Amino acid sequence: MNLKKQLATLVLAAALGTPAMALENQAYVPALSLAAGILNQGVFPSSDLYTTDDDIVIYGDDGINLEANIFVPTALNGPAPAIVFISSWGLNEYEYLTQAGELAEKGYIVLSYTARGFSKSGGQIDTAGPNDISDLSNVLDYLIANYPVDPNAVGVAGISYGSGIGLIGAAQDDRIRAVSAMSTWGDLEQSLYGNQTPRLVWGELLTLTSELLGNPDPIIAENWNILKDQDLEKIPQVREWASIRSPINYVDELNQNNTAVYIGKAYGDNLFQPNSVLDMFSQLTGPRHMDILPGTHATAELIPPLLGTGDMTIWDNTYDWFDLHLKGETNAIAHAKPLNLKIKLTDRYESFDDYPIPETRDQTYYLHPRGPFDTADLETYPFQSWWGKDNTINAWKGSLFSTQIPALTQILEQASVPTLASVYLSDRLTSIYFESDRLSNAMKIRGTPSLSLQIQPKYDKIQLVAYLYDMDRFGTGKLITHGVMTLPVADNGKKIQVDLDLVSTAYDVPAGHKVVLAVDTKDPQYLSPTDYNYFVDFEFSNRHQSVLKIPVL
Repeated sequence: MNLKKQLATLVLAAALGTPAMALENQAYVPALSLAAGILNQGVFPSSDLYTTDDDIVIYGDDGINLEANIFVPTALNGPAPAIVFISSWGLNEYEYLTQAGELAEKGYIVLSYTARGFSKSGGQIDTAGPNDISDLSNVLDYLIANYPVDPNAVGVAGISYGSGIGLIGAAQDDRIRAVSAMSTWGDLEQSLYGNQTPRLVWGELLTLTSELLGNPDPIIAENWNILKDQDLEKIPQVREWASIRSPINYVDELNQNNTAVYIGKAYGDNLFQPNSVLDMFSQLTGPRHMDILPGTHATAELIPPLLGTGDMTIWDNTYDWFDLHLKGETNAIAHAKPLNLKIKLTDRYESFDDYPIPETRDQTYYLHPRGPFDTADLETYPFQSWWGKDNTINAWKGSLFSTQIPALTQILEQASVPTLASVYLSDRLTSIYFESDRLSNAMKIRGTPSLSLQIQPKYDKIQLVAYLYDMDRFGTGKLITHGVMTLPVADNGKKIQVDLDLVSTAYDVPAGHKVVLAVDTKDPQYLSPTDYNYFVDFEFSNRHQSVLKIPVL
């Protein structure tokens, strides 16, 4: 199997709970089509409370067809609030049938459509570009012209791809009063290439599914290849392409329109990591609410409805959000604090007024070197020595520190199954770890840890992956969060400082445990810049400190 087939098999196996080897012995195209078909089956719910029409075609400015369906309540006494669902990447207008029926029973007119380039909708995939935004406005025109819609009570919702189109569309069309953006992104460049690191698994999966299940604009594969190849001369054109497709760049318009924005997100969404979404959330001045739960991309929204059990917070709050802002009904979300975090590996939620969370302070640790027979330490005081020291790791292979199987381990975290590593068994050649003293009190991590490292690359390109663990007395570490950075061009032999943020999180480290920071050079989520077995020195001196900052309550 080639790389794309292997990655598709791995992620699909994780999503379906199927052993990867079982899928490797089958055709991967039917397997992907089957996965999409789970949500594309088109079996309509039925009720005396609404009627449905599955034969709607709406046309874009360039004449392409958008396939759609609609649910209309049977007992309307005048104009009704309306919700438009936009399909996810690779899926179609049947994705939200269950939710459309439930919302129609609540009195909403609900239209769902397939974004251009997918399924039977015409045109090429525009990746939330200008054509997609124009299409959304045309859908609203059609809906308001042909159904008894209250034009002052229109909402838009979507998971993943549909969420980005909805946010950008709401910024440019002030008829949209409320948005539910589930598993959305903030900055598209950061999502695909944050810290100059190509998101290997998810990037390959997106391009593959666009080819198998849609009609992609060739620029999608072209841009992804530029990022993978680290073609620095052409990366500015990718940035320009991504910029107009990044909802964070439309915050001013959302604020001017006073759009009510609801965001549902997962900590382990390694396609669209939560950091830039939280940055966007922090800039919103209109009505806003954000829930962050364990899981990976779209699983907090898709798995509970499919299984009929689990945490339905995101869907429950989506319904409440529309009831509040389209119907004017007071409910629990009207009185809730804007930011709602489910603490990882627990069933407990905590709510806050803003982000960064005002109640937190930085717990600062200084990195101290390891010796020949002892470990490196995280200390609360700077490293002091008359002579500088260094520790070296090699990139010839990965280490015990890892985010492990893409998608699957994050789905397991959704079920409170931690990602584990045996810290004391780690390889000193390919990784280094720094451990704190035992905590006298629980450490409540809430936010985005940051790391500043003093290093000396021993090659002209390197990658570093940092992992934060909660380690018990037996050396077993539970992964709290991680971060990555790549230098596609490094000054071989020059001592430099590199800074990176880890993925935002909410986690409680119990009293008696240790906090561990581990660093290596490879992770299955990310594309390594080279196969060369390079070295990286970690430098320690009085003048240049390596520092870890953890926001804690």
